Amino acid sequence: MTGARQPEKARKWLGVLVALALALVPPAISWTAEREPVVTDANTGLAISGIDPVAYFTGRKPVFGRPALELKRDGAVWRFRNDGNRRAFAEHPEVYRPRFGGYDPVAIVRDRSVAGNPLVWAIVGERLYLFYSDEARSAFLADSDSIIARAARKWPAVARTVGH
Repeated sequence: MTGARQPEKARKWLGVLVALALALVPPAISWTAEREPVVTDANTGLAISGIDPVAYFTGRKPVFGRPALELKRDGAVWRFRNDGNRRAFAEHPEVYRPRFGGYDPVAIVRDRSVAGNPLVWAIVGERLYLFYSDEARSAFLADSDSIIARAARKWPAVARTVGH
């Protein structure tokens, strides 16, 4: 296998593993201090499948955090790849935490709460958004301002239904 194909194969397997984990374990719900639900793994309590939320901003890609660098916040366990990312999140979780608690904003606009896949993401307006599919991500990117505004209006009502 060529060196150029190795990252592609690793990314494919990472996607398969995360998708399998999301499919096999229904998400648990934890609530932030602002009473916003956060998608977590029901067995481990991990937010966004153990991916470092700061890495989306610093490296522009999802990177798994390390168990030795965990931080429990808002009822969820967050993992980080280095101490600097852990510190940044601890000081400003509202910046790095996925908007809408990791629920897909396209689904929220449709009055549904669907956990986003941490491998299907976008940063818009300096906020991280997760999506349940590539199609939802594409729809969001085609009209992000409108979808964000509509999801923000609907989110309080949709958030109240999470876990019911």
